[in-house]
Amino acid sequence: MAPEVLWILTAAVFAVAILYSSVGHAGASGYIAVMSLLSVAPAEIKPIALALNILVASIGTWQFWRAGHFSWQLFWPFALLAVPFAFVGGYLHLPSHLFKVLVGIILLLAAVQFLLHPPAESETRPPPRLLAVGLGGALGLLSGLTGTGGGIFLTPLLITLRWARVRSAAAVSAPFILLNSAAGLAGNYSAAMSFPAFAWALVIAAVIGGTIGSWFGSRRLPQTAIKRLLALVLTIAGFKLILT
Repeated sequence: MAPEVLWILTAAVFAVAILYSSVGHAGASGYIAVMSLLSVAPAEIKPIALALNILVASIGTWQFWRAGHFSWQLFWPFALLAVPFAFVGGYLHLPSHLFKVLVGIILLLAAVQFLLHPPAESETRPPPRLLAVGLGGALGLLSGLTGTGGGIFLTPLLITLRWARVRSAAAVSAPFILLNSAAGLAGNYSAAMSFPAFAWALVIAAVIGGTIGSWFGSRRLPQTAIKRLLALVLTIAGFKLILT
């Protein structure tokens, strides 16, 4: 990779990590988008995105947990089946363009909802446990197939259905992304056995950006700002899935 392209890619990864981590996400859809725009080889994009996701999600998990927003009772039903299904999704290589378009449209509709009618901070209720387990498995498979961590789907689901408040949803999404990304990367590495050398510069950028964004998101940003940022993240992810 040419040095100037690597510098641009590193700066873009840094910016994506700040934006996504502020809402409890790790940035895979953003990393995939910028790598695609800069013509990174398709075989290299998925493992890099998952590796960066693991790092940023680890930082986000720690920051939101320290700030007191994490709920184990909300987290574990979604995580139970997500991990094995994310491994399967990471191992598989399916022609999934129409599938991605459909998911992208759903994300864009969710973004519009958050922009025009952001859900109010009202009383929440726990999700039905069996439904949460099933949804977790489906989101895990989806995360492995798309090279994301699944949080881009889990967070709006938790907020819209009033299963969690904004920061609680972010705090649950971060470890959900971490586990799914680790399983997806393990599945991908089992199939491909490769990790590009130039990606280490991106690792450093993602760690710094993720630390900054998750600190602000867990402690400083108001709830309304987080919802607006979430809408922006959903928009980026939706267009990325539709256009690639």
